[in-house]
Amino acid sequence: MGLFDKLRNEFIDIIEWVDNTNDTIVWKFPRYQNEIKTGAKLTVRESQVAVFMNEGQIADVFLPGMHTLTTQNMPILTTLKGWKYGFDSPFKVDIFYVSTKQFIDQKWGTKNPITLSDARFGFIELRSFGNFSFRVTDAGKFIKEIAGTNETYSTTEVAEQLRTMIVSKFSDAVGEGNIPIEKFAANLDELSKLGQEKLNTDFLEYGLTITKFLVENVSMPEELKKEIFNYSRLNVIDMNKLAQFNTANAIDDAARNQGLGGAGVGMGVGMGMGNMMTNMFNNQNMNQQNSNVPPPPPTIQFHVVVNGAQAGPFNLQQLQAMAASGQLTKATLVWKAGMANWAAADTQAELLALFTHIPPPPPIV
Repeated sequence: MGLFDKLRNEFIDIIEWVDNTNDTIVWKFPRYQNEIKTGAKLTVRESQVAVFMNEGQIADVFLPGMHTLTTQNMPILTTLKGWKYGFDSPFKVDIFYVSTKQFIDQKWGTKNPITLSDARFGFIELRSFGNFSFRVTDAGKFIKEIAGTNETYSTTEVAEQLRTMIVSKFSDAVGEGNIPIEKFAANLDELSKLGQEKLNTDFLEYGLTITKFLVENVSMPEELKKEIFNYSRLNVIDMNKLAQFNTANAIDDAARNQGLGGAGVGMGVGMGMGNMMTNMFNNQNMNQQNSNVPPPPPTIQFHVVVNGAQAGPFNLQQLQAMAASGQLTKATLVWKAGMANWAAADTQAELLALFTHIPPPPPIV
């Protein structure tokens, strides 16, 4: 037997892991063919956990500290091995060290747009990116659910899994957050908080905790930005005051241009502008008098799946024509603003009347 073989067969009596990397999450102690000596010293440093695994089954977990391996501090392994009355012989077991430190500055982003349904703008597509930090809070669960029995497991290997899960859960959080689309850019902190809460609800199942989650940007198509911008302007502009301001400026310009077309032309323009102002104020007064009249009922519009593709929206008159032509049936999928999902046309009260006047198919001769 050579010196090398002799060393390989010596019993292991010191077990420890000194991590010189910044990205290793799981590291398997290289036992090879050697056996662990009874009473061996197990060193678990701060931000580490040691997990003993016997024949693929998780046994005892050791927290930071110096441990002397005996039956007293390995109750689960003692049961699995059948050491009813203690033991003095060496034993074999797989030992995994798991880093519990915080892994920071992990990037995430949406490879494909997130599709959301908005009551005002319909279906919209968003992209987002940011960063997150995480740590292992249950080493046994993490090995079982994520790492498996790999000898090493790093942040590079887990990142893709986590990013996919993060994008999925973040999409749910955005949909449930009740934040208006036009206010996303101003509420990144709130979106970050919603995302972290949603993620941690599910990540606990994998022995992980998201310690920080940041949404750095939410982007949308340019045409949607313009639509949202115009919508926001309509909400804040007083259209009557804007018309009055523009008319007053027009009268002033006409008065300044009297020299170009004569005083008569200037007076005529001025009188025309004056009549315009009078009519505008009269209309404003009439609008104020009629302010107590209830507004007309909103126009009901539905999107329809036609030949496997989304079409519309269509009003009731258009839908009636489609029902008469056979394009719209009771089983056709429809959707309108406010609905959570697509549904059959005959489940919508507004559409039931469309199918009561359709004649049955002619008899077969």
